[in-house]
Amino acid sequence: MLFLGLLLLAATAAFTGLAISDNLGGGPHYTVSVLGNDIATLSTLAIFCAGLALALIFSLGLWMATGGAIRQRNRRIRMRDERDALTARLSECRVRSREIFDVVYSVHP
Repeated sequence: MLFLGLLLLAATAAFTGLAISDNLGGGPHYTVSVLGNDIATLSTLAIFCAGLALALIFSLGLWMATGGAIRQRNRRIRMRDERDALTARLSECRVRSREIFDVVYSVHP
């Protein structure tokens, strides 16, 4: 999810940057072109709505990237806690086995 969010962020940022840089001139109707290809002719209201849509897509990508990073961090913390618990349990078992070994061999030399 982190990768998809970052990919979505990069795609919307690149598309917005290209659309702005290729369309600096205008009139009552703007011809939107990206990399030399005319995509559509839009009015100012349509361009505003397209900007809102791009902002929402960018926000979705940001939310996905943040959610993925938080999930990865929580998983890493959980795995570290489980590893520490297992290490403590293993140490306890080793101490017990050593005590049993000492008791058995002290009774029967």
